[in-house]
Formats: sequence, structure tokens, C-alpha cells
Amino acid sequence: MSMERLYQTYQPLLFSLAYRMLGSVMDSEDIVQEAFITFHQLPNYEHIENKKAYLCKIVTNRCLDLIRSSAKKREVYVGPWLPEPLLEIENSPNDPSQVFFQQESISTAYLLLLQQLNAIERAVFLLREVFQYSYDEIAEILGKSNANCRQIFHRSKKSMEYDPKKQPSISMAESSVKEFVQSILNGNVNQLLDLVSEDVAMYSDGGGKVKAAQIPIFGATRVVQLLQSLMKMYAGRFTIKYTSVNGLPGLILTIDDHLQYVFSFAFSGNRIQTIYSVANPDKLRHLY
Repeated sequence: MSMERLYQTYQPLLFSLAYRMLGSVMDSEDIVQEAFITFHQLPNYEHIENKKAYLCKIVTNRCLDLIRSSAKKREVYVGPWLPEPLLEIENSPNDPSQVFFQQESISTAYLLLLQQLNAIERAVFLLREVFQYSYDEIAEILGKSNANCRQIFHRSKKSMEYDPKKQPSISMAESSVKEFVQSILNGNVNQLLDLVSEDVAMYSDGGGKVKAAQIPIFGATRVVQLLQSLMKMYAGRFTIKYTSVNGLPGLILTIDDHLQYVFSFAFSGNRIQTIYSVANPDKLRHLY
């Protein structure tokens, strides 16, 4: 298989693995590019029997290295940390793993749960749960024993409390998001309060680069007031574009023709449970 064909076949899978590990579009793209360069430079790479597993091993280990080296940066990050938004995900039906690209395992809420696992736990969990690798393959990729990988997976699984049954259909979520925005624009507070959970939370990631709430906002009344104030502040200067954000309905808020915020949502039943707003310009550069 030529390197070009190899890239076309495995790039989507490797990117989706790296992105889930890191929560960064740009770092994931860089790591995947480096992985193919490293692979191509191997002597007799054409004779490697399981090229997919070998590439996954390179990508996983690069991700682990980056997570370890950037741990201190994360500790001093200003305000809530959110993953870089991934818009309009295109998936290939030819690869079974790609079905997860637009389902719960790429959503903002799920990525934040993954971030609560340490780097090795995250790698084991993803390789097993999302990419369906055997424990022997995971052990080979991570240089650990089969038994150790099993233990790590079962421990990690207990931490991943995510029930897809509580999520509405994509069409229902899209309708709720649009109704939510229209209610804000129309000042219909009663309708807004019907659309969100009483304990709704809003997380804003400005990274200390732009003005954003440095602590989460909790409660329907406070969240609604904040969003209404935002709309009033930028009245006549903003446009809203509905789009897919991390595989689920979300939106882009452009102010003065400049992409300013990317919003994604998590649901509990048919109500909005969490609102995520990414405004850190470093996390939006790949969208400009």
C-alpha cells in the first residue's frame, strides 16, 4: 500500500483517536502528520504486517508525551478548560470506527469526562471502548501486560458515567437549540426556562485571552440573564450560524464579522443541561 493510500485510509481514524486524547484539533493534526512521516522513515515499513496498529501506537505514544509535557500549562489555565471545537464532522462509512465520529464519544460532554482520566487510562479506555482493540493489541501499543490493561479499562469505565439514552435525537436537539436562541432574541424568559434544566450550567473558555466568566455559571435564571446581557451588548453587531459542533447541534456567534464564540450543548432528556462556550482565540484559529 502506497503512503498516499495509507494516509487516506487511516488519517481519519488516527485523528479521531488523537483528538479524543487531547481535545485539540491543531495538536491532533500535527501528531498525525508526524506519525506518517515517522512511519515512512522506518526501514522496510512496507513489510510491517499490521500498519494500522503500528500507526495507532505512534499516535498514542505521541499523545501521551504531549499530555505529560503540557500538564503544568493545564494547571495554570485561566478559567474553565474546554476542548477545541470540531465542526461539521465528515465520516467515512467504510471504517466501522468512524460511526463514533458523530456520536456521543466525540461530544463536548464526553471529551470532558475523558479529561478526568489520566493519560494511560484515557488511552486504554479509548482503544478498547471506541476503537474495539483487543487487550493483547492494547498491551502491545502501550507496552503493558494484558491483565494490567484489563484492570485499567474496568477502572476507567466506572468513571465514564455517560448515558446516551438520556440524550435526545439529533433532530430534537437541533430544534431545541434553535428554539433556545430564538427565545433569547425575543426576550421570552418563560419559554427559555422551559427549555433548560433548573440546574443548567454554563462554562466559558476564554483562556485569559478574552473576557469570559472564569467560573461556571449555575442555575437557569443566572444563565438566561447572562446570555440576554450578551445579546444586548452586541445588538445589531452579531450573526448566528447553526452548525454541528463535536457531532451535535451547536452554533457559531460572529461579532463584527469576526468569529467570537462557538457554542455546544449537553442535554438531559429534552432539556439543555449544560452550555459550553469557547471564546479563546487560540482554540478557534483552525476555524478562521
